[in-house]
Formats: sequence, C-alpha cells, structure tokens
Amino acid sequence: MEDDTAGTARLGDAAADVLRRNDLGHLTVAAPELYPHQWSWDTAFIAIGLSHLSVSRAITEMSSLLTAQWRRGMIPHIVFDTAPGYFPGPERWRTAVASDAPAGVQTSGICQPPVHSVAVARILDQARRRGGADRRAAEEFLTESLDGWLAWHRWLATSRDPEGSGLVEIHHSWESGMDNSPRWDAPYSRVDAGEMEPFTRNDTTHVTDAAERPTDAEYRRYIWLVDQMVAARYDEEAIRRTIDFRVADVFASALLALSSEILAELAAGAGRHRDARDMEEIAARFRSGVIAAVSPRSGLAQDRDLRTGAWLPTATIGGFAPLLCGGDVAVVRRQRELLLGPEWCGHPDLRHAVPPSTSPTSPEFRPRQYWRGPQWPVITWLFGWAARRRGDEALEGQLREESLRQLGDLRFAEYYEPFTGEALGSRSQSWTAAVALDWLAS
Repeated sequence: MEDDTAGTARLGDAAADVLRRNDLGHLTVAAPELYPHQWSWDTAFIAIGLSHLSVSRAITEMSSLLTAQWRRGMIPHIVFDTAPGYFPGPERWRTAVASDAPAGVQTSGICQPPVHSVAVARILDQARRRGGADRRAAEEFLTESLDGWLAWHRWLATSRDPEGSGLVEIHHSWESGMDNSPRWDAPYSRVDAGEMEPFTRNDTTHVTDAAERPTDAEYRRYIWLVDQMVAARYDEEAIRRTIDFRVADVFASALLALSSEILAELAAGAGRHRDARDMEEIAARFRSGVIAAVSPRSGLAQDRDLRTGAWLPTATIGGFAPLLCGGDVAVVRRQRELLLGPEWCGHPDLRHAVPPSTSPTSPEFRPRQYWRGPQWPVITWLFGWAARRRGDEALEGQLREESLRQLGDLRFAEYYEPFTGEALGSRSQSWTAAVALDWLAS
C-alpha cells in the first residue's frame, strides 16, 4: 500500500465505493455476483465498516439480519433476497418444514459463527463518538435488539452444546464459515453421499479459476447434509441422531466466548444485569472448553469429531482460537509466538505477513484453494481486533500494517494467494472492504 496520506485516502474511498455499490438499501450483498444475498457473519463485519460511513445504515444492516431470526433463537447463515441463480437457494433448503422457521422470509437452515455482538459494540462506540442523533439511534437499537442477540447466544449454548462441554457443535462445515478447510477432511471422509435430487452449482462460474473453489466431490457432500437436515425437519435432536457430520468447532466456540463476554458488557450497560450474568457464564464455559481443546504438543486448539470422539489435529487458522477468547495466559503467549513464527505469519515465502488459513508447512496446504491455504483479510482483522482488546497493541499494529499493504491492490478480494499476493475468489467482497475501513479508522 502507498505509505502516504493520498494512498490511505485512495484505499478508504475505494472501500467505501464497494460498500455503496453492494448496498441494496435494506441489506448489503456479500459480493455482487458470487454471493448475491445476505450472509450472517458477513453482515456483522459489513456493519462495522458501514458504521464509519453511516451509523443509521449500519443499524439497518443488523436489523435486517435479525428479522430473519428463527423463533427459538437461531440466526440463519443466509437470508435470501430476490437475486436468481444462487445454489443452494431456498428451494433446496426447504425450511418451511421447520416448526420454528420465520414467516415471510426465506432463509437457509443452518447458522454461522456468532460475531454479531462485536458489530453491535463497534456501532455503539462509533455512534457515541459522533454523539447526537447517531448516539440516540444506536442506544435505541441496542435496547430494541438486545433480546434477539441474547436468544441467539442462549440457543447456541443449549441446542449446540446440550451436554455442557463448552464446545459448539456444528452439523455442516458451512456453519464454521470455513467451508472446505482441512479441519473437516476426516469427518467428511466418512460422509457417503447417497442418491439425491440432481443439482447444478453456480459458484464456479463466478471465479476466474474453478480450482480456487471446493471440488465437486466436496460439494456433493455439502448438499447431502442439507438434504439430511431437511429430512429431519431441522429438529436439532433428530439431526444429532441422523446427520453424518457432527463436529465440535473450537473456532466457533471461541467466538461464542468472546461475543458472550461483549454481550454481557452491553447487557450490563443497558441495566440488564441478570442477562449479563447469563452471558458471563456462557463466556466462561466456552472459554474453558476452548482451552481444554489445546494440544500440549502443537500448542493449537483442536476440533473434535463427535461421531468418533477423535480430536482433529490439523494445522489451520482455527487452531488459534484461544487468541480470540483468552482464558490462559501461558496458552495465549505460546499461540502468539506460533502465529508470528516461521510456520505461520513469519514464513519466509509469504508476500504479506498475515495468517494463511492453513500453515504453509502442512501437507494439506493449498495456496489457491479457498480455506485450504489462502489469506483472508477478514480473519486478519478479527485477530487484530482481538489482540487490541487484550491490550496487545504490538500484534494488532503488525497485522494492521501488513493487511493494509495487502489491500492496497484495491481489489478487495475474498482471499489472497499467500506467496504471490494474487487476488482470489470474488472481487469487491463487502466484508473485505468493511475491514479496510475499520483498519483505516483505528
């Protein structure tokens, strides 16, 4: 990135332009072609970026997502708008079979990581700095929406951790947000997709190189799991009995711990002290679950295959979950050293010293393929923001500087090739533009 005021202004203007072009008024599409609807965790990051342009528009973004909340508390991973051609669309998800699906809105039937309270807190901070009407609007939004966010966290803590292990159970890798990560190779190796209705995937028509996307074999397993959930009518107990994919996701668990901690602060500030205590208890449970999942040998946190009971020791970015939620000073210290070391950000061949999604030293590393190696600016921002919250300004500063250099190409790509710096996946990705704006404001 250009190291001057003009370069910074150019990046900020370009990022703002991406968000404005992707804005439909009531929601911001995740990307103009590949992702023409509203995605749950994208929305949180997008709203953070929007708050630097318009607090009221950021509030609209979050409110739009919350209108699609299921009656028992789940926030679905996709809220469908009117754009045709996306697969799997509502006709494949068939959520009308679910007893608690929302009326009058079409959604998917699964969730994504709970980062929404991070966005609510960031919007509130920005509004309070501005004062006046922005502050009043944000505080009113918090009051009106708080029950929805609380219900979402309670649903995750009960429906997705019925045994109180402190780890969030997922039933599809899409729920992790890291669709084809090597984290899921072992569980997916035991998913034997049977006969199903035929389908045509559209995602590979919107990228330059189809090899950057999950394979056809992976996608067939993805749709098989969707069909299994439809057959179970999206009943959580029935899904646990019948679904071929059940994994305890340590990264989502860390985000639930972190976000519950933030939600507790928001609830306390709103005078909801009993709710604040509930969120503190959830945060403590999942923080403990994450720390207990750390391998003494590798220093990385591990997911667990709940079908076999086996821990999944892959060297992916998910292993740095404790850097998000904390909970053990020694663990966090070791993780920080690992992240900056030669197997990760300090790898000598990286174009930019930001975390790849899989360690370049891992046999599963694929530098161009989605979550199997590329660097994701939104993940870099997430670790930088968590570092700043912990008071680790040095780590936050390093990640910020390197990320802004990467984003200086003004492509705002979904992800980047770690060695060449090439933009991969979709371009003009909303959450990439959003985190650029937040980096610039920090």
